[in-house]
Amino acid sequence: MTDRRGVVAKRAENLMPGVPYVRGWGQARRSARTLAAQLSALGLESDFPGLAADVNVSGDGLVRLGTIRPEAAMMLAELITKGLAAEAETSPKALPTGRRPIRRRSSAA
Repeated sequence: MTDRRGVVAKRAENLMPGVPYVRGWGQARRSARTLAAQLSALGLESDFPGLAADVNVSGDGLVRLGTIRPEAAMMLAELITKGLAAEAETSPKALPTGRRPIRRRSSAA
């Protein structure tokens, strides 16, 4: 259950000695709280009821969005797209007019 980059490894249900689970979970918890605050500010907290911190068997922190409606996924994708567009407009390294960035498709589910 690991993608090409090793991002989605098995959940850490059985802890192993020597793996820094707390550090990874703490990072995931901070990130999940930050995302929850932003979603709440936009009035979208009810669209992501399963948002939670987690950790995998390697001790890497994970932020789980949980099961969400297709409309919630579309809203999140639109927010990311608008944020990237706004960033590109203000960035000194913005692409020349008419050029679009190459987008990589993620194989993670």
